Amino acid sequence: MTLADLSTTDRYPTRGSDSTLLDRTDPTVWSGVRTGPAARDELAAHDAKGFHVVEGLLSPAEVQAHWQELERLMRDERVRNDERTVVERSSNEVRSIFEVHEISEQIGALARDPRVLDRARQILGSDVYVHQSRINFMPGYRGTGFYWHSDFETWHAEDGMPAMRAVSISIALTDNYPFNGGLMLMPGAHRTFVSCAGETPEDNYKSSLKQQKVGVPSEDNITKLAYEHGIEQFTGQAGSALWFDSNCMHGSGNNITPYPRSNIFIVFNSVDNALVEPFAAKSPRPDYVASRDFTPLRR
Repeated sequence: MTLADLSTTDRYPTRGSDSTLLDRTDPTVWSGVRTGPAARDELAAHDAKGFHVVEGLLSPAEVQAHWQELERLMRDERVRNDERTVVERSSNEVRSIFEVHEISEQIGALARDPRVLDRARQILGSDVYVHQSRINFMPGYRGTGFYWHSDFETWHAEDGMPAMRAVSISIALTDNYPFNGGLMLMPGAHRTFVSCAGETPEDNYKSSLKQQKVGVPSEDNITKLAYEHGIEQFTGQAGSALWFDSNCMHGSGNNITPYPRSNIFIVFNSVDNALVEPFAAKSPRPDYVASRDFTPLRR
């Protein structure tokens, strides 16, 4: 089977009548790039669990500089009124700003930082481009979480991502406690693809970016995965980073504490995994949600 065949063959069917479990047929850590900042044990953990944490990726001074940039973006009325900005359904507070590596030169430089870019290349075994970037804000008291899901399910169904050859980094700009809506993950569940029930509505992204209703697993399948793999939570000081596979089963709860939680989120996709037509949607999502500029990212 050629690369062209692999890019158009639907090996992970979803959005049908049932939510079913399928075995993953893609590697988690790909061969092809031998050197980089990730140690052998970190790559082994990433392969086994689907994620790993890098403590102290950013220094306190860097955290402060990026936090000030987030504050600037939140105050900018042009950014707030941009279609790339998503607000909370209930409070109208900013929830996410998409394509932020293009909006902010500072965050664009972070995506090209060797500590970030070279690790993404190591994991995916090739040159990469930014599939998606965003800033996530979870304010105190009113921050709403996200239900259990696999990002790849959406990227495959609605963006046309052929294979599980993408990796995300979530860089904490605030301390992540067990009680302020931190991300929960099921270690090892990335080896199972959960095919979800339900047809994709037109322009589904307009509502799913606030609350996902289509492309979520059944409670039965979440229960099976949770009892088999357990649940871990990403906690740590500001400046720490979580790298996680595109097919990780993850979610977060609401934040009812006074402590906000904010992070920079960047998705790297292999240039050898370029998007094709969506596998379970009538049309692809906008480029600011799923880029179709497959130019390799350079330092």
